Amino acid sequence: MSVKETVNEVVRSVLPITAAVILLQITVVRQPWSEFLIFLFSVLMTMAGLTLFLIGVKESLLAIGELVGKSLLQSGKLWFIVAFAIAVGFAVTVAEPGVQVLANQVDVVSGGEISRYLLVAVVALGVGIYLALAMLRVIFNISLLKLLLVGYILVFALAIFTAPEFLAVSFDAGGATTGPVTVPFILSLGVGVSAIRGSRTASQDSFGFVGLGSVGPILAVLLLGVIFK
Repeated sequence: MSVKETVNEVVRSVLPITAAVILLQITVVRQPWSEFLIFLFSVLMTMAGLTLFLIGVKESLLAIGELVGKSLLQSGKLWFIVAFAIAVGFAVTVAEPGVQVLANQVDVVSGGEISRYLLVAVVALGVGIYLALAMLRVIFNISLLKLLLVGYILVFALAIFTAPEFLAVSFDAGGATTGPVTVPFILSLGVGVSAIRGSRTASQDSFGFVGLGSVGPILAVLLLGVIFK
């Protein structure tokens, strides 16, 4: 994708919400114009930042993720594949802005009882473990439906025993991990792993990595809630 196409994509994403805020400013909100001008300047900075970010993702994260996925299977060492998947899943989740925002909010709301660092570590570990399961699914040709079914049975079972305040946080954690850092890398990693197998079925195996990755943090936070209960 060219720079022009990336800019157009960002503009299409940011423009609707910007137009809505401008309409509210004119009709209802009527904030001081000095503050509104700061908002408009911030929108321009956001668009510039998103453009640079998406270019970086497409030129680096996607390419590296696919290359790493291919190299992992070529190594032929199952323990190394599992360990690397857990480590990389942990790392990209810690770097995910949405996870950091969620952890900060939970820390504030809980009055520091649930540390942001603890929550980030738990969510990241959940993503890493389920990313490893996604890799094993491709290697051993395990049904995605079965893994998701087992995962969500465990989710609903743990929901019965976890502390109530952790229930909503757990599902928010699953959504927070599907952000602009985690998703491109995990998807490209899945494409690289499945490409080594070469068959048509294997190409379909690259799908489901993000779905499985989002189950992990839900389970991890629910388990944390059981411990805190």
